[in-house]
This record gives sequence, structure tokens and C-alpha cells, in this order.
Amino acid sequence: MQPQPQPRRRIRPRRVAALTLVSALTLAVGTSAGSGHLTAPTAAGPLGPARSTALLPCMIRGGLDVQMTEGLPTPPGYSRSTGTVHALTLMVDFPDAPGEGDPMDRFHEFFPRTQDWFHTASYGRLDYRPETPVTTWLRMPKPFQEYGIERGAPFDPGYRSLVQDLVAAADPAVDFRDYDLLNVLVTPNAGPSALDTVLSVTFAGNEDAPVADGVRISNASFVYSRQDDGSGSYDRTGYRVLPHENGHTFGLPDLYTQDGGGAVGHWDIMSEDWGANNDLLGWHKWKLGWLDGGQVGCAAAPGGADFTLSPLFQQGGGKLVLIPVTARTTYALEVRAQGGNDEAVCRPGVLIYRIDAAVDTGRGPVTVFDSHRGSGGCTRSPNVHAELSDAPFAPGETFEDPRHGISVRVVSTDAEGNYRVRVSRGGAVVQAADES
Repeated sequence: MQPQPQPRRRIRPRRVAALTLVSALTLAVGTSAGSGHLTAPTAAGPLGPARSTALLPCMIRGGLDVQMTEGLPTPPGYSRSTGTVHALTLMVDFPDAPGEGDPMDRFHEFFPRTQDWFHTASYGRLDYRPETPVTTWLRMPKPFQEYGIERGAPFDPGYRSLVQDLVAAADPAVDFRDYDLLNVLVTPNAGPSALDTVLSVTFAGNEDAPVADGVRISNASFVYSRQDDGSGSYDRTGYRVLPHENGHTFGLPDLYTQDGGGAVGHWDIMSEDWGANNDLLGWHKWKLGWLDGGQVGCAAAPGGADFTLSPLFQQGGGKLVLIPVTARTTYALEVRAQGGNDEAVCRPGVLIYRIDAAVDTGRGPVTVFDSHRGSGGCTRSPNVHAELSDAPFAPGETFEDPRHGISVRVVSTDAEGNYRVRVSRGGAVVQAADES
């Protein structure tokens, strides 16, 4: 008998990331010129897979009208996601909301767990280094209420003023050219509880971003009140809002929908960052350069093929199988099991989902298919989307898309948790965009 999910407080949907459609804003702070890390010219996504002929049919592309696409390659302007990334981290308070306690306590709410999370998720390929050249509260010159920070557009008048004041306050001690991204940890007593309104937001890939020390602060994450639902898990899980927000600085979209829908559930931190720890989807790991081309299979040709996949949390081995449907859509297969960042997996197996590069952030670009629809799930963990918790397919189960002649059968698993899957398709990839 499957355990039933416990009642929990309803969490309001988070706000979507603020993206590139912003008004121009230039803050002429300092006189130094030159290129800086905050606007790294290279794309966040992996460059290797683009050179592999075998994987080219699986390189789905986004449209020009999509702000933050799931397509490949990731557009330029975001922070790099491999190697050493320097994250400038500042703690901010206000005259009407003075910081409570040592500002470094606020810092340690997120670190070192955030860099540990990225180290685990990236298999050591991302060396995330938070740096705090200012260890005191940076007091803003105006009350928080006067800035008018709301769940609104990026760099609206409130944010224009806040970022200008923040840069001016930090500039004597900070050379913004030394950093790849910016974290602003606002004192949690400024603004409403996250249970009422989640103000945390990221401005990512902004070509019209503020300028400081001659570089654009084009990838900045702001974290406000604590995401504490009263379940007693905050000390372990509250930091996870920051890896989510930083995911946007690397070019990843929101996977939840603006109306609070759960198309992905707890299978990616870009969908749910409340509650128990979770990882990124394999597709995102490939986009970020954390998987090699040899770990990705592309089932684009008609016929059948078998693939062996090892659990996503483990380093090495086959990790992702892609089944392209159109030039902008693909199915993805991966094995999810408990381990690494995936602590809430209650039913291991082959996760199957659909990616649509033509769908924007916060509008459902990824859909996970539930192998046990209507079951109520298999988890009791607070703030985990219960219905999709038992979504993975087990040996003997099959996923089918009759319209496109695609079938995926989970053939077997072994003692090490590796799964063999058989992909069959009756036709080639449909290239027409209107078929996506």
C-alpha cells in the first residue's frame, strides 16, 4: 500500500525570472573600462555536443521570440557554468529593516551548501566560489518601502534605484570586473513572508543591465525573505532558493508555470526549490556542459535501439537519451534514484519528459510523464509535488506516442541500478515548427 501525502500549507507560485526585455539602465560607477566576468562572452551551454554529428538531430532550437529557451546552444550573455565561477555576494539592509544579527550569519544560510550543491550536480565541473569582500550589512540610503519592490518587471523604477544605491555603496570595496555573477542577500525582515509573496528574482542575460567598473551586471540574483513553511526543514533546505536563482544566471528557465502548475514536480530545482533536496534534469546538465557527448544518446533514425543508462547522480556512464520529435521538441530519458542531490526519490526508474524549446520560461517548457497517473504519488516529504513523485517507469512498463510512432520500453535493471531501455520509432524527425 502506498503512503499517502501529508497535508501541507499551500505554497504560492514563485515569480518568474526577469529576463532580457528590460528598459535601458546605465550606472556610470567608476572610470575603469574593459571587459569583465559579469558579462562573460561565452554561452553557458556546452560547446562539445554541437560538434558531434550524431547528436546534431537532437540539438533542438528555440525561436527568436523566446526569452529564455530550452533550446541549444544557450544564447550568449549568461554566466559560464563550468570551471571556476566567482559569485560576488553582498548582504543588504535598509533603515526601516535593519539587518538582524551578524550579516555573515545570513551568508552562511546559503554557503557552503550552495557550492556543495553545484559541485555535486556538476560532477565537479563547476567550481562555484562565493566571495564576500564586504562582510557588513550594506545599508541602503532609503527605506525598503520607498523602493517599491514588487513582483514586477525587471529594472522597474524600484530596482533601478536599488541597484544604483547598491553599486554605489559597494564600489569602494568591490571591483565588479572580478566576478561572474552577483548575489544580493537581502535582510529577511524586509518585505513580506515568502509564504505570502516570493520576491526573490534573477535578472539574467541582460544586455541593458547596469554598468559598474565598466562591466554590465547582467546576471544578478536577489534573495529576500526566508522560504520557511514551518515544517522544521528550513535549516537543511532553505538555501535551495539560491541554486534555483543562480540557475537562471546560467540560462536555465523556470519549469513551474505562472499559475502554479506542476508539470515537472520535484525532478528539477528549476521547478521546485522548496523542501527536500533535488537535482537538475539531465537535459539541463547537458546544456550546462556537465555531461560529455558520449554520455548522451540520440535516437533520431527510424528503427529500434537499446540504451543503457546509469543513475543521474552517479558520475560517469550513459546519462541521457534524446528522441527528437521536431526541430524544437524532443523526448528525454534518464534514470533517477536516491543519491547525490536527489534525496526525495521514493520510486527509482526511468524518468521520461518532453522538452519544447518554443515555450518560454514559466510557461511549461518541460513536461514529465507520470507512469502512475492518479496514484497520489509515493512521498510524504513536505513541499514535494506528490502526484509526480512516482513518475519514473519501471522494467516492463512502456511509454508510447502513437502520433509520432515513438515507443520507449524499460527492459530491465541490474543490481547497480543501471537500466536498459529500448527505443523504437517509425519515422524520422518532423522538421516543421508547427508540429511541435
